[in-house]
Amino acid sequence: MSAPVGEEIELIEKHEEILRHRAELLEQMEARRENLNLQRRRQAEEAEAARQRNASLLQDLQKIENRLQQNQLQDPALLDLETRYWSSVERSLPAWKEFLQFKGPHPADGSGRPARRTKHKVSTAEDQGLPPRPRPRAGPGPGTGPSPC
Repeated sequence: MSAPVGEEIELIEKHEEILRHRAELLEQMEARRENLNLQRRRQAEEAEAARQRNASLLQDLQKIENRLQQNQLQDPALLDLETRYWSSVERSLPAWKEFLQFKGPHPADGSGRPARRTKHKVSTAEDQGLPPRPRPRAGPGPGTGPSPC
């Protein structure tokens, strides 16, 4: 009869150990949940602060843009230059579209062919006003090398 009592005591001890382990895990889970909630709150606060900064920066940029537009000098030469620039862009736009779609040549090439690199003439010593280079000597032949002693 002592064997069943001993087994029962072992089972009770195991049960208590399991309950302790369960309590520890529950505490860890609760701490983790609190950390996650805190982290979420911080992220939300940081996101809101970033939104406010971005809105403020956008307003500042819009104010600057408005000021620049109001203060822009309407110089006739500048307006003429701008008009000529945009008309040039409109004229060259079709050629650039063809080039970018791989259907035509580069618009800067007036010839209609892709630009080629120019070949350089190989210069010689005489072209540069230098004396000619010595000719390479033939390799050592029989009797021309050092004599074996």
